[in-house]
Amino acid sequence: MEAHKANLINAITLILLGLWGFYDTQSNTALIPTFFGIAFLIFTSGIKEGNKIISHLAVLFTLIILIALVGMRLPKSLESGGLGLYRVILMIATSAFAMFAFIKSFIDARRK
Repeated sequence: MEAHKANLINAITLILLGLWGFYDTQSNTALIPTFFGIAFLIFTSGIKEGNKIISHLAVLFTLIILIALVGMRLPKSLESGGLGLYRVILMIATSAFAMFAFIKSFIDARRK
């Protein structure tokens, strides 16, 4: 899959699940993935056009949200369980998939 499509899927997932998490918990920290998702949504057209700066920013932000989800949110969600755990797992999965797509696109660009 192309990097801009994986980024768009990740953006939509983070926005929707972040809003859902905020609705469930009324915690402002649940909106953090939503803000990252909005940034990814803005980055999508630049990634599609091949803008290297925007692509690298998207990779950096994806790495940050991935580390935050795995290192900080996942342990708490494992303890509490419920739908919050599934939301976190889905956000981790789409972020990891986007990261994989970015790395693959960078390798392909380097080969050319």
